[in-house]
Amino acid sequence: MTPQLDLRNVTKRFGGVAAVDGVTFSIAKGEILGVIGPNGAGKTTLLNCISGVYRLDGGDIRWHGVSIAGLAPYRVARLGVGRTFQIVKPFGSMTVRENVAVGALFGSDSERPPLRAAFDRADSVLELVGLRSKADLPVSALTIPDRKRLEVARAVATRPKLLLLDEVMAGLNNVEIDDALEMVRAVHETGVTVVLIEHVMRVIVGVCERVIVLDLGRTLADGQPDVVLRDERVIQAYLGERYARRLRGG
Repeated sequence: MTPQLDLRNVTKRFGGVAAVDGVTFSIAKGEILGVIGPNGAGKTTLLNCISGVYRLDGGDIRWHGVSIAGLAPYRVARLGVGRTFQIVKPFGSMTVRENVAVGALFGSDSERPPLRAAFDRADSVLELVGLRSKADLPVSALTIPDRKRLEVARAVATRPKLLLLDEVMAGLNNVEIDDALEMVRAVHETGVTVVLIEHVMRVIVGVCERVIVLDLGRTLADGQPDVVLRDERVIQAYLGERYARRLRGG
């Protein structure tokens, strides 16, 4: 079966430095894939390559078997690839509902929906991510966790088939992380494939079926979380001995 997304020796350089260096993996439809690694490992750069923000310096990216390398970000989004960004930048002059409606207007549908349909879509997405009661608030009234929910909602409103989440749980406390985990599960249950970058390991263990570890732009490990997180190379490069001792119960 053709994978939903297929990366083949993907390479992106900045000057003489390869931020992503020959990365190869595929993603099956309906999968939840975690991407972890130390700061500077190339994680966000990889998402930027997939979503068309960066042009590749080598390799290829295929969507359902067809190359999307070199496509502009809006064209990649129209194919059904949605994403969030680490730095949340909602439209400050709009309400929560209006922000999400913008995503619905410029989503993956072949034709732009009527305005009423876009707002109906916004309402259903806000219900999904737990923001329906705050739909009419200005975004300035939202807490940091709710702004992260809004970022996810705007991406989900585009009707993605694949959703790329870039550290949507960074800076959240344990209760907020639990709520965000439920949000990711709810989005996934609608049939959306999910790729998420995350530093919180209980998120990776709690929601991901598979995890890829990047280090210095290269793939260090790829497999089930319980196996990868016990890999000595991953412990040395990223997790550290303190985390390893917790895994071993020491």
